[in-house]
Order: sequence, then C-alpha cells, then structure tokens
Amino acid sequence: MTVPESLLREEWGRLLALLVAQFRRLDLAEDGLADAFEAAARTWTAVPDNPPAWLLTAARRRIVDRLRHEEVATRKLPLLAVEASLQEEAQAFMADAGEPVLDERLRLVLLCAHPSLPRESAAALTLRLVLGVPTEDVARLFLVPTPTMAARLTRARKRLAGQSFTVPADLSPRVAVVADVSYLAFTTGYAPGSGPDVLRADVAAEAIRLARVLRAVLPEPAVEVDALLALMLLHHARRDSRVLDGRPVLLPDQDRSRWRAAEIDEALELLRPWVQAPPSPYLLQALIAAEHAIAPTASATAWDRIADRYAELEEVTGSPVVRLNRAVAVAEDRGPAAGLALLDGLALPGHRLPATRAELLARLGRLDEARTAYDEAIGRCANLAERAHLIERRAQL
Repeated sequence: MTVPESLLREEWGRLLALLVAQFRRLDLAEDGLADAFEAAARTWTAVPDNPPAWLLTAARRRIVDRLRHEEVATRKLPLLAVEASLQEEAQAFMADAGEPVLDERLRLVLLCAHPSLPRESAAALTLRLVLGVPTEDVARLFLVPTPTMAARLTRARKRLAGQSFTVPADLSPRVAVVADVSYLAFTTGYAPGSGPDVLRADVAAEAIRLARVLRAVLPEPAVEVDALLALMLLHHARRDSRVLDGRPVLLPDQDRSRWRAAEIDEALELLRPWVQAPPSPYLLQALIAAEHAIAPTASATAWDRIADRYAELEEVTGSPVVRLNRAVAVAEDRGPAAGLALLDGLALPGHRLPATRAELLARLGRLDEARTAYDEAIGRCANLAERAHLIERRAQL
C-alpha cells in the first residue's frame, strides 16, 4: 500500500530528530528512516495501530544493522531496546539536561543550523529534512534549478557527517538561521509547489509553531523574531479565504470576513513595540502585511505606504522578488505603466514575473504582449491550480 502522505509530512521531522539524538549521525538517521518508510510501503496491508512507533523501530533496526556492518556497533553502542515505546523515547530525548530546547523538531533545526554550513544550505537542508519539502520545491524557493539544489543538499549532508550534534547552551548565533528556516518553511506552505495543492496550511502552521518555540527559548525579546512571527500570523490569518473551489483567490477578491481577527490582533500586538525600530527585512515585511490586514476593504488599502515600505525593503535586501512585489504595489498606487517600468531588466525563474507583466500589460490594453507573457507564465508554472488560473486569465483577454 501507499504510505499516507500526511504520515510522512507529520512524522518525518520528529522521527528523524529522535534518531539523530540517539545515533548522533545524520546520514545514518536519514537513510534508516527512508528505509523504514520504504519498508512500510512494501509490507503494510493496513496502517498499524501506532505507525510512528513501527517506523521508529524499523529505522533503528536498519541503523543498528548498518553499524554492525561497519564494525562500530559492538564497540560504541549496546544492543538497542527497539521495542521501547515512542512516548518513553520522546520523554528521554526531551529530558537532556542543560539544553533549553522545548521541541525535538526545533532541536533538529538547530542542529542543521550548524556554523559549518552556509546559511542558505542550512535552511535548505532543514526544509528537506525537518518538514520533508520536496527538493524541487526547495529549489524553487531558493530560485535555483533542481539539480543545483540536489547537489547543495548533498554537500551539506557530507559537511555535517563528522560534526557533533550537541546543541549549544547559547542559541544566539543560530537564531537568525532558525528564523530564516521558519520563514522559508512558511513560504513553502503559501507558495504552491509542484502538484495540485494551492496551499499547505499544515506546513505553514508548523513553521509558526517553530517560530513560537524559538521565541519562547530566547532570554529576551528580539525584533526579528517578533516581526517574523507577526508576519506569518498576518498571512496565515487569511488562509480560509485564499482558495475557492480549488482555485487561488487573489488578495483583492478575498472575503475579509473570513480573516481570523484573533491572529491579526496578536500580530499587531507583537509589532507595536518595534514600529520605530531600525528597518530590517522581517520587520518591513510585517509592516507591509499589517497594512493589508487593517484595511477594511481592498479599495481602502494604503498602497502608497506599502510601495514606500517595499522601496525600503528593496534597499535593505536588493532582492529581485522584492522588486517584483514593489512593482505590483506601485501599479496599484500610480498605475500599471509605473509598475511595468520597475520590471524592466528584471530576471527571475518561475512564472510569477511573466504573470505579473501579463497582468500589467493587459491593464494597459497591450493585449498581444499580454498574451505572450501569459504563455510564458503558463509554460513555467508547475502548480496545476495556478496554471489553470493563468490559462483562465489569458482566455479572458
């Protein structure tokens, strides 16, 4: 039978964290867990009563077999009591003295945020290992081809192979990396990847949970962590209005009565102490999201303030994605021609740049150019629902 995708998504990171904590080798833990899932797909005729315990047991057995094969197990590890309950194992894992970590998956994130790894590699590896994001979707988030990302992940695994997996008492050097990982995981949920899903609210919720745990273990408030959590809450609060009949709903067309007011209020409260803080990426993005959240209607949105915030953000980051978003805001504030001018010379993989260009060209009445841009966007789009939306938009021309 096919192992339920929800099981892979929900249990992979937790089980991998338990295995890494026990064996202190990422390569063994990842290979053993992958073997366990493969064995489940091959042997299960029905889902067992406790599938995580089954998978953990199977993975441990495979790891022990490999250690014995390497002639290491007899010297360094006692024979494991593989039938121990999953709950007992989790409690033992969480009872590590002197390590202020409240969640095993956060611990794995911290381990992947090892100083020996470049930040992008650490974030990509964590997305792949902790949340099980497919390599092609990780590649899309980092704006690189899939083979490039696959090679980057392989190098990161090899670099971590000989490293210690003890979590440091001082978490501060790794906080920024963990924050980036949380945001990238959140982006995975709301930037549709390959396949039919328009969004994956469960992945986004997991990213928010990681950010909450990170905030809880810090000794004092940090603007980027508070701003990050506020940013994610502001976007997540709109999840019930983002999809209708399997199709994405654009922000101006969303039913604002379905936005979750409690999450918006929490986010605004998180931002309140930092409004006058020096500009930083997460803070500026959160302030932009707050402008959308407080607007009673789409037509009442303060696009002038949003465009100014995007200009600040572009100055801070130099990101072409920020330029693309700024162009949309400028188009709403000063007209499509002004927005289109900001796209001149911009290069981005994926479908969002030609789709934005098509929309602005259509507003200007340049329909032949708009059709060409839509064709390019449709050809680049891997998500089935978004592709259908682009095809419909082109037909409306």
